[in-house]
Amino acid sequence: MKPRYLTKSRFKLALDCPTKLFYTSKDIYKNQSETDSFLEGLAQGGFQVEELARMYYPEGMAILGNDWNYNLLAQKTTDLLQQENVVIFEAAFLFEGLFIRVDILEKKGNQINLIEVKAKSISSDNHQSFFNKNGTLSGGWTPYLYDIAFQKHVMQLCFPKWEINPFLNLVDKDATATVDGLNQFFKVDTSSENRTGIIKKEGITKADLGDSILTTISVQEEVDYILTHNPHDDSKSFAELIAYFLEAYKTDMKIKNTIGSHCKTCEFYSEDISKTIKSGFHECWQEQLQVSHKTINKPKTYDVWYNPASKAMDEGRFFMNQLTEDDLNIKPEAGKLSRSERQWLQIEKEINQDPTPFIDVENLRQELNAWKFPLNFIDFETTAVAIPFLKNLHPYEQLAFQFSHHIVYEDGRVEHVNEYLNTEIGEFPNFNFIRALKTALSANTGSIFRYHNHENTIVNVIYKQLSQSNEPDKNELMEFIKSISHSTNSSSEIWCGDRDMIDLQRTIVNYYFHPITGGSNSIKAILPAVLYSSTFLQKKYSKTVQAINVTSKNFNNDHVFLKMENGSVVSPYKNLPPIFDGFDYETLEEAAEHASKSVPEIADGGAALFAYGKLQFPDVTKEEREAINQGLLRYCELDTLAMVMIYEYFKDITKQ
Repeated sequence: MKPRYLTKSRFKLALDCPTKLFYTSKDIYKNQSETDSFLEGLAQGGFQVEELARMYYPEGMAILGNDWNYNLLAQKTTDLLQQENVVIFEAAFLFEGLFIRVDILEKKGNQINLIEVKAKSISSDNHQSFFNKNGTLSGGWTPYLYDIAFQKHVMQLCFPKWEINPFLNLVDKDATATVDGLNQFFKVDTSSENRTGIIKKEGITKADLGDSILTTISVQEEVDYILTHNPHDDSKSFAELIAYFLEAYKTDMKIKNTIGSHCKTCEFYSEDISKTIKSGFHECWQEQLQVSHKTINKPKTYDVWYNPASKAMDEGRFFMNQLTEDDLNIKPEAGKLSRSERQWLQIEKEINQDPTPFIDVENLRQELNAWKFPLNFIDFETTAVAIPFLKNLHPYEQLAFQFSHHIVYEDGRVEHVNEYLNTEIGEFPNFNFIRALKTALSANTGSIFRYHNHENTIVNVIYKQLSQSNEPDKNELMEFIKSISHSTNSSSEIWCGDRDMIDLQRTIVNYYFHPITGGSNSIKAILPAVLYSSTFLQKKYSKTVQAINVTSKNFNNDHVFLKMENGSVVSPYKNLPPIFDGFDYETLEEAAEHASKSVPEIADGGAALFAYGKLQFPDVTKEEREAINQGLLRYCELDTLAMVMIYEYFKDITKQ
C-alpha cells in the first residue's frame, strides 16, 4: 500500500464526519468528480482571489508541479527556507504522515506569517473577533479556523523554534476596486499549470491592482484556543485528535460516526450503484440500522421542509414515516397553508404513501382572481464575484445583466414580449438594465410576478446604486423601482409599491404541494411536478411553438418545449444545448449551488455566473461569444415561460 498522508483537506473532511476518511482513498466510493470541484472553486472565486493575494508579494516564489510527490515538495520548501527572509507560495510541510501546503508563507528569520487566503467576505470596518459573546467560536468561521490551526500545528512540528503568526486573508466587503478590469487580470484556464487554474495577465504589477480589496486579519487568539482546548472534541487534545485521524486513515480503520442530519450533504452518496461504484452513505446507514438499501432510500427526517423535527434523529427516528404530529407544533393560519401545516402535509403523504398533490382550490382561485391582466412574468440573471469587473464596485456587488419578460393576456395568449442582455466587456449594465425593465413594465398596468426573493433584492441593490450616482434620470428610475418592489431589511427607507412584484413561489407555498417535489419549492422542483400532473400542459406544450398560442424570441417555430420519454415528462431544460462545450446547464447550476454554501453572496448566480464571467475576457471569439449569448437568451426565456406554465396549471385546476 502506498503511504497515506493526512492532508488539510482530509482533516477538514474528518472534522465534518470522521467516517469519510475511510472512503477518501477508494475510487469506488467517490461521487464528486474533479471537474465538479474545479467548477465549485471557480464559482466561489477562490482561485482568482488566491492569485490576487499573491500579487501583493511580488518577491514571492511559487512551488509548482509534482502535486503528488510530497517528499519532493517538502524538500523544495526546505531549500527555500534556508534564506533568512523569503516569501513562498504553496510551501509544503511533511511530518510523519501529516502534509500541508500553505497559501502564502512569509519568513523573516524565525518570525513566520502563515496566511490562508479565502474568498469569503468580511467587513474590515466592523470585525473584532471570531469569538461569540459566550466565548465560543463563530460557527460559520470554525472550518476555516480549524484549517489554519492544522497548518500551524504541522509547521510547528517541523520547526519547533519558529514563532508562527496565523492570518486569514479575506475579501473586504467595505473596499471598492479602484481600477477597471481587475477581475480580467486573472483568467480561468484549465490548461494552466497552476493548481488554481489561473493565468495572470502578462506584465501586470502590484501597482496595476489599485487599492487592495483584501484584508488580512490575525487569528492568533482563535487558533491558540483551538490548539489548547480543541472545542470540536474536548475528550481529546488537538494533537490527539490529529493522531487519531491519521492512524485511522493509515490503517484503513472506519471510524463509526453516528448518522444524522449531517448525512444529508454526504460527498459519498451515490444513487448510481453498480459493480464498480459504491455509496459510502448507504454502507454507513446499513451498518448502523441493519436495514435494506431500499429502506435507506426512503425520505428521511431531514427531508421535511425546513427540517422541523431534527431532534427525532437524536432519538433514532431517521425516516419521515416515523414522525408524528407531536414532533411538530402545528399552528394553522387562515386562508392558506401555514409552514407547520405544510410540513405535516409532506409527512402525512409519505406515511400514507399518497402520491397525489394537495391544492387549496378555493383560496388559490381567490388569489388568481385578485391578479390584474395582463400578467407580467419576469426573471433576472445576475452575477456577483469576489473580484469586481469594474472600477468603484465592491466585492460581490451585484450586476444585473439580463432579464426575460413574458406576458399572459386575459384571453390566454402568451407572448415573450421583452428581453435584455448586456455582456459587453467593461460596461456597467445595471442602469441600462433598469431603464429597459421600466420601458417593458410601463407598457401596461397589470400584475408583475417574480419567483422568490431575488428580483426584489436586485432592484433594491440598483436603487441604492442609483441614489449614489449622478445619472440624469436617477429619480425617475428610483421611483419606478419603488413602484414595483418593497424595501429590504438593509434599506434605510421603507416602501411597498402599488405594483409590488408578486412572488409566485409564495403562491405555491400557500396553496399547493406535490409529494414528488421532496418538499422543495424551487422552480426546478415545481415545474416537473406541474408538468407531471397537468394533461393540459402536456397537450399544449408537446406541440410546436407555431401550433400553440405562444410567441418566442429565441426558439424556432418548430421547437417543442415538452417531450415525453417512456411515458414520463422530460424537463424542457433538458432539450436545450449546453451553454459551454463540455458543461451542461444542470452541472453549472449544481456547481454554483454547492459553492454558494461557502460563499452565500453568489447564491442566485447559477449557470449565468459562469457565462458572464467567461464573456468578460477579450480572447473569447466572436462565434463563441454569440453562441453563449444565444444560450443565455434561451435559458432566461425558458425561466419566465416556466412561470407561465405554472400559472396556466393553476388557472386550469381552479376553473369553474
